[in-house]
Amino acid sequence: MKLILDFFPILLFFGAYKMADIYTATAVLMGATVLQTAIIYKIDGKLQTLHKITLLLVVGFGALTLVLQDERFIKWKPTLLYTGLAMALAIAHWWMKKNFLHLLLGQQLQLPAPVWNRLNLSWMLYFLFMASINAYVAHYFSTEAWVNFKLWGYAFPLVFILLQGIYVSRHLPKDDDAAAQVDKK
Repeated sequence: MKLILDFFPILLFFGAYKMADIYTATAVLMGATVLQTAIIYKIDGKLQTLHKITLLLVVGFGALTLVLQDERFIKWKPTLLYTGLAMALAIAHWWMKKNFLHLLLGQQLQLPAPVWNRLNLSWMLYFLFMASINAYVAHYFSTEAWVNFKLWGYAFPLVFILLQGIYVSRHLPKDDDAAAQVDKK
């Protein structure tokens, strides 16, 4: 269910673009993102910061795209989002001396500090990669190619998350370790 919820705005955007144009697709994306955010709020009773930022950027850049009839705004929104996420992780890590990934996931995952730091760095690099590749496609390719990239480019996060899962699984406490820690309590 969560996977469908995550992907339905981009699928509706892609379908609307193929049936109409970038402006119709942008309006559909805006509506789908508002609906997606409302459903997440209904299920979880709250919104994570990323959901709020995504909603703000989609509605803001979507509105600029529609009002100014300039597709560049919606095409550059992912670059801004990914760059902002990379910067937030970097600022938190190097200036605030906090690891946001550990703060968000530390209750669910017991990992050594160096692993959390490597995960944080890999997410920063991933976000910069995604920002760069979106900027490249948005700038040098047609809108049609960019829309196709937005759909098929979802392979990047899926592969990245799969690789992260494999990496993390190697560092999780073994069942014997977890049982020994429970016995100590």
